[in-house]
Amino acid sequence: MTDVIVIGAGPAGLAGAIACAQSGLKTVVIDEFIKPGGRLLGQLHEKPSGEWWNGIKESDRLTKEAQDLSVNIRCGVSVYNLEKEANKWSVHTNKGTLSASFVLIATGAAEYPIPLPGWTLPGVMSIGAAQVMTNVHRVQVGKKGIIIGANILAFAILNELQLAGIHVERIVLPEKGPLSGKAGVPNEVLKSLTDASKLAPSSFLRLGGRLMKSDGLRKMAIKFFPKNGVKMNGTPLLLRKAAVEIIGDQQVEGVRVADIDAEGKIILGSEKIYEADFVCIAGGLYPLAELAAVAGCPFQYIPELGGHVPHHSEIMETPLDGLFVAGNITGIESGKVAMAQGTTAGYSIAKRAGKGGIIDDLLQQAVQNVRTVREQAAIQFHPEINDGRKKIYEQWEELYTKKQNEYDDVKIG
Repeated sequence: MTDVIVIGAGPAGLAGAIACAQSGLKTVVIDEFIKPGGRLLGQLHEKPSGEWWNGIKESDRLTKEAQDLSVNIRCGVSVYNLEKEANKWSVHTNKGTLSASFVLIATGAAEYPIPLPGWTLPGVMSIGAAQVMTNVHRVQVGKKGIIIGANILAFAILNELQLAGIHVERIVLPEKGPLSGKAGVPNEVLKSLTDASKLAPSSFLRLGGRLMKSDGLRKMAIKFFPKNGVKMNGTPLLLRKAAVEIIGDQQVEGVRVADIDAEGKIILGSEKIYEADFVCIAGGLYPLAELAAVAGCPFQYIPELGGHVPHHSEIMETPLDGLFVAGNITGIESGKVAMAQGTTAGYSIAKRAGKGGIIDDLLQQAVQNVRTVREQAAIQFHPEINDGRKKIYEQWEELYTKKQNEYDDVKIG
């Protein structure tokens, strides 16, 4: 008899399964990939302290800890539906139907595609795909590449590609359009980067970021932005150039770019071609929340969290009895935050299952730990994440006060 089914074997799912199992709940984790770890498997970066964050080692640690607690981890299992029947959740998969009193959805995030002419050529991939091919499968994606899109995710993975000896020639913006949105507007891109300037490695860059919060100063900075770009870990960021086409016969051979003004408008007659044998498109991330929608969970669109997220409380419950969420499905953040949320969800499930003892204290500590980890996060995909969290929790308190009273010893902050 299974008590908890966790959908997703990434950092949130594994951490949630561990907390459930530690609380005496029989737990099964399912994931469509061939091995557990999720996004952790592709992560490798140096923290501000000088220590290295090795996602594969972290994944191995979590997996071993879960298995030592008798968590059943089943990979290669895809979920296509889940529904509540009587007091049980039925999770329908390609390997049959599983049932449990509680379900934790920890499906993570997916990448926004930015289509442009030539994007179906061999050698074109998302920036996340390049990360997985490099760090997980140990495949060299190419010898001379271009990244289209300038955001935190692109810069983080750029560094990982460089560590693997893969040369990225330059970073350009996508052409402004309905699908690229703000990603094709230099003024908006610079604003998003300066919002994250508190994470910069030097006090000079942090000061520069604070100064660039002024719209007038940003426009001036863009006007005088160096023609050859500003180097990000050795790769030039060309903030005033946009990709209008990826060219090639049987595979990627280059990218046609054009100069743009501060608002992303193409400057006629400025086109040129940069050679490349691979292209990474960096459109950013959004919560992968389809399964919560299939289950009937209500949603709210909150840009500060990365898009549409299921209604949930700070202890990771949803309005649907027995359904919990954790990780990037609730808003785009780092792997460490996802793990902290998973632990919170696990103890929250244990509390709902009637487990006594120190569960209340553990849940309180887990909630506080999420706040602490978020505040100390080395990478923030959305600088206004705290505002987004406040919105979703205030909405929960407003809409589900009666349900929240059952957990009146856990404050929403």
